[in-house]
Amino acid sequence: MATYELVVTGGFVVCESGGVRDIDIGVNGGRIAALAPSLSGESTIDAAGCYVLPGMVDAHVHFNEPNFGHWEGFRTGSASLAAGGITTYIDMPLNGNPPTVTPAALAAKASLAEGASAVDYAFWGGLVPGHLDEIEAMASLGVVGFKAFMSSPGGEGDGRFREVDDATLFEGMRRIASIGGLLALHAESDSITSLLAADALASGRTSARDFAASRPIAAETEAVGRALVFAERAGCRLHFVHISSADAVRLIDAAKRRGQDVTVETCPHYLTLTEDDMASLGAVAKCAPPLRSDSERRQLWEQTAAGRIDLIASDHSPCPPELKEGSFFSAWGGISGAQSSLELLFDEAVLRRGLPPTLVAELTAAGPARRFGLSDRKGAIAVGLDADLAVLDPNRAYTLQASDLRYRHRHSPYLGRTLGCKIRETLLRGESVYQEETGNVVPGGGRFLRKS
Repeated sequence: MATYELVVTGGFVVCESGGVRDIDIGVNGGRIAALAPSLSGESTIDAAGCYVLPGMVDAHVHFNEPNFGHWEGFRTGSASLAAGGITTYIDMPLNGNPPTVTPAALAAKASLAEGASAVDYAFWGGLVPGHLDEIEAMASLGVVGFKAFMSSPGGEGDGRFREVDDATLFEGMRRIASIGGLLALHAESDSITSLLAADALASGRTSARDFAASRPIAAETEAVGRALVFAERAGCRLHFVHISSADAVRLIDAAKRRGQDVTVETCPHYLTLTEDDMASLGAVAKCAPPLRSDSERRQLWEQTAAGRIDLIASDHSPCPPELKEGSFFSAWGGISGAQSSLELLFDEAVLRRGLPPTLVAELTAAGPARRFGLSDRKGAIAVGLDADLAVLDPNRAYTLQASDLRYRHRHSPYLGRTLGCKIRETLLRGESVYQEETGNVVPGGGRFLRKS
């Protein structure tokens, strides 16, 4: 009988194929070497009573390096991911200074992540006015794709990361298509949101609900429809980030059925929080697009259960707490929540709604790994892939406290929320990087995953 370097035994293994299986996982050299009952190992991890899921691939985080690590940096940000069962992340190109829109900026960011990140990582490049000529060079350096805003991104940095006009968007799509690349879009119509925001401020309407009204679903669907037309004409592969409405999902699904190469992402906050929460919690729950009504939240779950959502990502967008003070319109718009993503989704989807654990694995691991060119290494529990595993106890209910968080700034709209499950251990390439029993996160072992 073969003996493996490590065996994870006794758990309910959420496999790439075959559903949830009562088998062991044999690991050699950091990769999954066997999936079978009663394996023998030099060392073992007893996962009895737990689900063993593929480590989450969070395709949408903002860690703000270089020069804004005091908001959130690679060390603290990646530690929070490890504690949440996330083993790979893809860092967005804005809010660092400089933003990741040139090869030099990418090199600076990568040098800061090396030796600091607890889990593996990749990077997005940016599509912004004035930097179209950088696209091919950035792709050759291994970014997974390019991110653009159709409305003002706000934020910090040197001002180079700004929204695209239609001409820049279409030309950028053509250039990205010419190299077989992928464009990710924040889809809100700037003409709608800027007009409604200015009207609200002029008339003194500055509450959370006024903010939500200034960024209506119509602004999202208008931008989605326009981008789909441009991408179809340009032949560009397209990914919509943090979609908040079922109407937008339906538009994207219709484009898929017409044969367009497009995917859609939503976030845990749109599936677990509502506009009422934004009003009661304040700016800690402010994001763009904003949180929607409970009816919209239910419809988004219907789309998710029907398989029309391709992946779920956190859009972790942290800031110092003082930037969440003052007028709701001027407060920083971003939710700090990545550490809780996998627990939130398992709790809501599996424990509360009775959806299969395989759906959670598809949305959080296999889907993003496949879409962003990482599925040869990441995203599933399958022989030959990295042994990136999240051991989740479905009977370990707890109430999230600030002391549980690993972020640089320990605020989150999920504080005080009772979750019905808990990540017990996280493995990166077969090595334990987080143990709930000790609370320890092992820093610095993450690797840069370049997309070929």
